[in-house]
Amino acid sequence: MKMKLARSTHKASKVVLEDVINSMPDNVVTNILDRLPIQYAVRTAILSKKWRFKWNMLTHLVLDGKFYEYLVRLGIENWYDVRNINRLLLHLKGPITKFVLYIPNDKVFDVDDINTWVMFLSRKGLKEFTLKNMHVTPKLSSHIFSCVNLENLTLHNCSLCYPPTFCGLPNLLCLDLYRVAFENGSLGEIIIRSPSLEILKFNHIGKIKLVEIAKLKNLKNLLLPLCLLGQTIIKSSLITSSLIPDIGSYLPNLQVLFLDFQNCVLFGYSVSRKRVSTSFPCLKSLTLHQINFSSEDNLLFVFEMILYSPKLQSLLITAKHYDAVTSSAFLSSKLNHIKMGLAQLRNVVLQSFQGSENEILLVKKLLAGSPSLKNIGIYPKSSEVFGGDNGKLIFTKLLKFHRASPTAEVDIYWS
Repeated sequence: MKMKLARSTHKASKVVLEDVINSMPDNVVTNILDRLPIQYAVRTAILSKKWRFKWNMLTHLVLDGKFYEYLVRLGIENWYDVRNINRLLLHLKGPITKFVLYIPNDKVFDVDDINTWVMFLSRKGLKEFTLKNMHVTPKLSSHIFSCVNLENLTLHNCSLCYPPTFCGLPNLLCLDLYRVAFENGSLGEIIIRSPSLEILKFNHIGKIKLVEIAKLKNLKNLLLPLCLLGQTIIKSSLITSSLIPDIGSYLPNLQVLFLDFQNCVLFGYSVSRKRVSTSFPCLKSLTLHQINFSSEDNLLFVFEMILYSPKLQSLLITAKHYDAVTSSAFLSSKLNHIKMGLAQLRNVVLQSFQGSENEILLVKKLLAGSPSLKNIGIYPKSSEVFGGDNGKLIFTKLLKFHRASPTAEVDIYWS
């Protein structure tokens, strides 16, 4: 009798579970499907007869690099073609708010097909569009600018053409451009017509003016290649000392900043003894790429950036070096009046570390002025940096430095 009761209970629970699955509201089903990789979303067709075509309710179509790698592992990468993408798009019944397309090196998609998809999506309530192209540079049609609901736009390796009637993207929150050419117009024209932008990342495109970026009062995340700014001296790729504080004064809400110094030289920099105001009052994460530690101006700039950012929590610096090296003793005398006072700094990463006196001076100042510091991660340019007697000397110096934080650790990673 007990066994019969147990069996009937098991059957009843199975029926209840099936009823719950089959009776889910459409919005709940769509929410579940949109959170799954597309291959798993399509597989839900086997759950029951009622779920056979539920995947047609997808509003996110993500054909990214991970999906392509999945097809490669199965040996069916030939499936990834225009015909099957057309079939997927036509099977989806409702709005398509997110579309991600990855074009690998070994695939060729006709630009007319891509533009047909863009035109189709522009009428489907598109909010997020990503094109990561690893092949030839396609020229996108102007239909992408008719997606007035667009909130996120990511384009890698393509060209754009403005429509004559372009009035802007009022809802755009995130703009990520890499190797994007403009047939007419410029990046500045998108920026000044996208007042809601909070995230701006761009690289390898035409020149842009700082005054155009300054219009983005809501900007919180900025990736800025300094060599692309209109204020740089193009002939010698020099950047004046007043440029960086200007960025902070224009963008008071900035929380994440990536400054790329590749192909640029900073000059005329000096650390001020009296700072009238804090240039980056909200900055929490700072990345400085390709900072030349052989230069006095560059090292002084690093200290000034830190001082300008009282709420800084995360700092990442990628170093580069030239033959000419400023004496660390000379720099140290210039920095004697500086007290770091980095109350909120938690984590520091130094990449391409070569163990120069200037880099060691930076580590010393960070350890002495950061009472909340948890970790400094050092990634040397080569394993030779910490090899031999010179490596032992660097280790000894790091161990002897005063630490304002009793829990601060210095971790060294090398192969």
